[in-house]
Amino acid sequence: MSRIGRKPVSIVKGVKIEKKDGAIKITGPKGELSARIPSTLVVDVKDDQLLITRPSDEKKMKALHGTWRALINNMLKGVTDGFQKKLEIVGVGYKAEVKGKKIQLALGYSHPILFEPPKGIKVEVPIPTNILISGIDKQLVGQVAAKLRSFRPPEPYKGKGVKYEGEYIRRKAGKAAATVGAKVG
Repeated sequence: MSRIGRKPVSIVKGVKIEKKDGAIKITGPKGELSARIPSTLVVDVKDDQLLITRPSDEKKMKALHGTWRALINNMLKGVTDGFQKKLEIVGVGYKAEVKGKKIQLALGYSHPILFEPPKGIKVEVPIPTNILISGIDKQLVGQVAAKLRSFRPPEPYKGKGVKYEGEYIRRKAGKAAATVGAKVG
């Protein structure tokens, strides 16, 4: 059995799980998420625990088993606690600010970049060089963070750009100065 797939998912108080027509709907204090589960997997809810079983030990079934257990676990965490990603903006004159529902980025281009986050995602700018992205869908939070980072990824010489909080940027040395009058003689 899959090591991850065989672990039961514990259900927190205040979370409701509904199974209907091959779909699972999870409702919690922060919101509601749903997903369509492959028909080969069986989902059972017993005594504040959710268990996923598979019909065979085929390689594809093993992969689906572990993947769907992790996805359902992320859905449960999302509707109870939520997820968040932090981005840092590095560079002189680089900044972000919230304009209504959109976020405006000044990243060294000749024009500001306006980005409207998708429904269910909250984007905050506590200080002009930090962006906080939060929501209940882990995949969507990561996708929005990656999209904002893609507008100006950090460059390896000065480290300017948009990076994840705590991300290490491998730096390169600049051009080495040529020696003047190297030939003596």
